[in-house]
Amino acid sequence: MSAVPIPRALERNVVGVWGADGEQWLADLPQHVDAIRREWDLEVGAPFTLSYHWVVAARRADGTPAVLKVGIPGADHLRREAAALDAFAGYGAVRLLEYDLAHGALLLERADPGSLAAELVPDRDSEATAAVIGVAHRLHVDPPQGCALPDLETEGRTFADHLGTFPGDDPLPRHLVERAAKLFDELCATAPRRVVLHGDLHHDNLLRATREPWVAIDPHGYIGDPGYDVGALLYNPDPDRRDDALLDLVPARIEQLAAGLDMTTERVTEWGFVMAVLSEVWTCEDGGPPGGRPLDVAVRLLPGVR
Repeated sequence: MSAVPIPRALERNVVGVWGADGEQWLADLPQHVDAIRREWDLEVGAPFTLSYHWVVAARRADGTPAVLKVGIPGADHLRREAAALDAFAGYGAVRLLEYDLAHGALLLERADPGSLAAELVPDRDSEATAAVIGVAHRLHVDPPQGCALPDLETEGRTFADHLGTFPGDDPLPRHLVERAAKLFDELCATAPRRVVLHGDLHHDNLLRATREPWVAIDPHGYIGDPGYDVGALLYNPDPDRRDDALLDLVPARIEQLAAGLDMTTERVTEWGFVMAVLSEVWTCEDGGPPGGRPLDVAVRLLPGVR
């Protein structure tokens, strides 16, 4: 069985999110990797930076470069990633080459040269935003027949759960969460169309490629309002770092996104506010301390929302 070294950051994140199931997955990871390597006849190379999944460079028997991503078997987020990539069919995103639910494994097209849109920030920020706009146009297709992705409206439960758990202003100002929850429902109800969404479209999930200028990776996968996919861009990259210079880029990003995606600046602003608050709610849900750049963005955008 091949050795699979487990970096401390990966162990901490996996156990922090999945508890005992995460511990078991880490223990079983070598056999999962070995089984997938044999099943798909792969040469497995060095791992990339690891956070919540085992992600390594790979090569197929015919010499095609690929990326192997292994996570908790049967995990809903992996099923959704596979379904979204299948719906995108290589337009604006890496192609899904293989998927094994039992071993929690996805074999993905490798983007070349693979540099991140984050590398353009801040000096060429408008170029990074233009890359996201171009990819969003490619990704936002009508849901294919039988598409198993969840409706975006189901994410409203996250706000409700937070408000039910925390009755006051700790860990987040309650009025921000209440405003975001109400606005989320209103935006979903007034969606101009319903499309397949990436769900986490930002600088660190956008890679330079040769088949297309830029391709997205790591979709969360929803069906809903295209505006949802503009939000994460406003508080990325490196959302844990509070930075006034990056915060000052938000108004220009909003104008560019609105023009490029044929949306009003008001709707972009509102989705940006909702997503910024939702990001902080997710941080609380995962047990982390809120108060990063998403909160700064939410406060900055608050005067411009309904």
